[in-house]
Amino acid sequence: MAPPAGGRRYFPRIMLEYEKHGELKTKSIDLLDLGPSTDVSALVEEIQKAEPLITASRTEQVKLLIQRLQEKLGQHSNHTFYLFKVLKAHILPLTNVALNKSGSCFITGSYDRTCKLWDTASGEELNTLEGHRNVVYAIAFNNPYGDKIATGSFDKTCKLWSVETGKCYHTFRGHTAEIVCLSFNPQSTLVATGSMDTTAKLWNIQNGEEVCTLRGHSAEIISLSFNTSGDRIITGSFDHTVVVWDADTGRKVNILIGHCAEISSALFNWDCSLILTGSMDKTCMLWDATNGKCVATLTGHDDEILDSCFDYTGKLIATASADGTARIFSAATRKCIAKLEGHEGEISKISFNPQGNRLLTGSSDKTARIWDAQTGQCLQVLEGHTDEIFSCTFNYKGNIVITGMEDINTIDSFFLDWLLEFPS
Repeated sequence: MAPPAGGRRYFPRIMLEYEKHGELKTKSIDLLDLGPSTDVSALVEEIQKAEPLITASRTEQVKLLIQRLQEKLGQHSNHTFYLFKVLKAHILPLTNVALNKSGSCFITGSYDRTCKLWDTASGEELNTLEGHRNVVYAIAFNNPYGDKIATGSFDKTCKLWSVETGKCYHTFRGHTAEIVCLSFNPQSTLVATGSMDTTAKLWNIQNGEEVCTLRGHSAEIISLSFNTSGDRIITGSFDHTVVVWDADTGRKVNILIGHCAEISSALFNWDCSLILTGSMDKTCMLWDATNGKCVATLTGHDDEILDSCFDYTGKLIATASADGTARIFSAATRKCIAKLEGHEGEISKISFNPQGNRLLTGSSDKTARIWDAQTGQCLQVLEGHTDEIFSCTFNYKGNIVITGMEDINTIDSFFLDWLLEFPS
């Protein structure tokens, strides 16, 4: 039996190794219900009922492995982040920040028409990606692989770059207005771009060719996201709708109609059964990803929803608002279980750590905050910023936070004084 394996999303899992017809095979079991208070014996019994590979002789070994994972999940409750590095990144204001899978390096986009690649630990600039003729607005690594970078620009093009050399592989041309969002599919074979021209386009990473154009919105597309299998993509638009598309054919599968103002975010949960949309109409809506029907409307905020997200198991939902508060909802009951109060300005970004027990928020009040995801208690205020925080994110391990400020060109990196490692 092998130690837990990493994946595109990080939550506890075990990996089984077995031999079939003389060939070594593996099978993973996700432990979505594992928490510090989980009854491990009962959990193992459930797993054994569904998994014949775990025989009675292996029961104690599996229990021990899961207990060690459980201990790791509960180890970091009292630990805090510290300011590690402040970088003056560009000569003009930043637009976005993105980390690679491990958090070993990150990228910044800027009004100076470049994207820069940075070493997180040393703060050293590794490369400057030059070639765009206008603002570099949307940026992304092809995580979990992390060997390519995509940049979307107000010059109406998207470029694909090598992380190792900084070489530009392809320039994707075809949009007739600014590119404002982009995303790689999980398999890293496609990159999707969303534009102010009301369309999204899918591009083949290998040959640089356009695969298809997704037409149907009547206003700019400001959000797009693939599901975990890569066969569906959703686009959110200022036309108040979200569209679900078949990523293989470009066919429109469902139109999610219900919001009465611009869409701010749209994403799938981990198992692709639900879609979460946030809107300037002060609500979030949950949709059945198969039939496109609304299953719940999450209310309570007094101003626009600026960001929203699932935790990595899809059990919790977090919303961030211009009213200066964030809220945590149960995905099962659709009820608000915690209200996060403390910021003195609008909250533009919110995200869970990979373990699902912490939330990170970034605000116009010049602070980022770490919250307990169960109680809503503020655990730490990340201070020292001199302007509005427009971007903040955890790395995949949850021990590094990167924040980006409006203050011309500044990036702060915060490190946690613990490192979560799976037992070997």
